[in-house]
Amino acid sequence: MKSIIYTFFIGVCIISCATTHKKNIAISNSNSTSDTLRIANDSLEYEIMIIEPGFNSWIVTQRPRGFYTETFLENRNRIYVTEYNQRVLQPQRFDPLLYEQQINYDPAIHYGYEVNYLLYNYFIYFEQQYNQRFIVTRGRRY
Repeated sequence: MKSIIYTFFIGVCIISCATTHKKNIAISNSNSTSDTLRIANDSLEYEIMIIEPGFNSWIVTQRPRGFYTETFLENRNRIYVTEYNQRVLQPQRFDPLLYEQQINYDPAIHYGYEVNYLLYNYFIYFEQQYNQRFIVTRGRRY
């Protein structure tokens, strides 16, 4: 579990190092039986890897690509990443095995729809899988 989350956030950190964005994004499952999802642009300036048991089968049950606008996903990811990073800084209050390392998500960088879609859905999956809540407004979860 610890290595899975660590690997995911290493991928997110790689994304945050990008200085430019290419429109061509490659998505591949490294093994059809594993739960590893890799997303990278052609020049490999950034990539995101999601290695989480059950994520691939879970994501196909979610709202399809194109349902959300890219602006919506970027705004939600900004909120999720901020809250996640706050929890990383409070290991006495939040489980340090779940919140190991900060995510360097830069809202000024255009990561593209696919990266934002999968990052957003990973946070939703993370909330459900580990019984966590990041965004609560007026008693409703968004």
